[in-house]
Amino acid sequence: MNRALLAAAALGAALPAHAQEAMSLDEKVNSVFAQFTGPFVSLIFAPLPGTSFPWIVLWLVVAASVFTIYFSFVQLRYFGHSISLVKGDYSDPNDAGEVSHFQALATALSGTVGLGNIAGVAVAVGIGGPGATFWMILAGLLGMASKFTECTLGVKYRNEYPDGTVSGGPMYYISKGFKERGLPGGGALAILFSVFCILGALGGGNMFQANQAHAQIAGIVGDYPGWITGLVFAAVVFAVIVGGIKSIANVTEKVVPFMGILYVGAALIILIVNYDKIGWAFGQIFAGAFTGLGVAGGFVGALIQGFKRAAFSNEAGVGSAAIAHSAVRTKEPITEGFVSLLEPLIDTVVICTMTALVITISGQLIFDAETGQYVLNEAGNAIATEGGVGGVALTSAAFGASISWFPYLLAIAVVLFAFSTMISWSYYGLKAWTYLFGEGKTAELIFKIIFCVFIVIGAAASLGPVIDFSDAAIFAMAVVNITALYFLMSIVREELRSYSARLASGEIRKFAH
Repeated sequence: MNRALLAAAALGAALPAHAQEAMSLDEKVNSVFAQFTGPFVSLIFAPLPGTSFPWIVLWLVVAASVFTIYFSFVQLRYFGHSISLVKGDYSDPNDAGEVSHFQALATALSGTVGLGNIAGVAVAVGIGGPGATFWMILAGLLGMASKFTECTLGVKYRNEYPDGTVSGGPMYYISKGFKERGLPGGGALAILFSVFCILGALGGGNMFQANQAHAQIAGIVGDYPGWITGLVFAAVVFAVIVGGIKSIANVTEKVVPFMGILYVGAALIILIVNYDKIGWAFGQIFAGAFTGLGVAGGFVGALIQGFKRAAFSNEAGVGSAAIAHSAVRTKEPITEGFVSLLEPLIDTVVICTMTALVITISGQLIFDAETGQYVLNEAGNAIATEGGVGGVALTSAAFGASISWFPYLLAIAVVLFAFSTMISWSYYGLKAWTYLFGEGKTAELIFKIIFCVFIVIGAAASLGPVIDFSDAAIFAMAVVNITALYFLMSIVREELRSYSARLASGEIRKFAH
């Protein structure tokens, strides 16, 4: 571990002094890394035979559908109770745990609400058309049941320590739950999950965020060395994460509502300014969901892009959120399952839909009014856009089409989204790290330093295959996690039956605050 830390620190220190060498180093790392990791990345994101539909997305959507049916549409039946729990109506301050229901929700949301809501939705709508939004919403609603399942187990099987701290997540409920039920392989699956979680935290939850935040800032203020952005981010992130989950939760409970209100508020202003187009936009979403309106791949293309974006955005079934929710103060594991099911609703159904609506009404997607179809680009693989932009640039252009200075507001949102994602994923990676190497201040500090070094590397370098590999690692977490959830979901159903009966009888009571 010490050798790895020193090597990473040396690489981070070398970046500013040797910018030219760093570029050639990027290329060397890209080439060597791609050789070794390419097959793994290709396997995780491979399409189903004869389609362009990634099997991993189907894996997540099918699981979400199974849990929705198995728990009798729990996301609808207990929605009101979930709101009451977040408000703290049922919170006993004497329960074990480190953070409130609201803080746990904010921390988990900060890990999922990010650049995917801005750039990812633009990609989905740009390829699949507005109709992708319908399938995105459906997948988000189904994903609420996946979050409910994994977060209930996260609290039920967490470790509670004498000093009041806790550790939980899939690695704990896989190892403990399998052992409790007499199932083999729990220990090996838990280790595998932890390894994927650490890789995903350092890459997709860290380096990618720093890289994209720097690109957005540089686009506003002009080009400058990425290591400067990296050092600033690393310093701020370290100042937050060194205090542990309580410190992270104290920040996320303020940042997440602020950035959510900032972004959704900006989108609402644009929708109000263009109120006469809202009905047309929803018409495009529903018509495009089943006809495609001429987009690449037709309605199947819209369905694929919608499901893909929802899966990549809210991470329902990945297991990451269960790590944050495990720290909650409660003696009833099922209550955090209820709280967590709000995540996909906020992340996908609300925020992603806002982005899609703004892009649709902005006129950035070229639409032929005579044929009622969208116009494809020269390559025929996406909708033609004004200026030929895509991704975050398309979202920025869509916001700027109504109010010229809105792209600056968007840049602030991107930076906040990147920052909040990094601090949440630092906690996910840390808990996977301590599961493998043991609890303790030294082990925790080593990981936190490594994490911050990788922020500098991510902002300064362009390590494409490294990011691809870390994304694949995040979805490999879902393969392990969902496999375990299928074996353990009956335990969640028993928890639900018991809690429901006690809630109905009045045994579960509200607390005055």
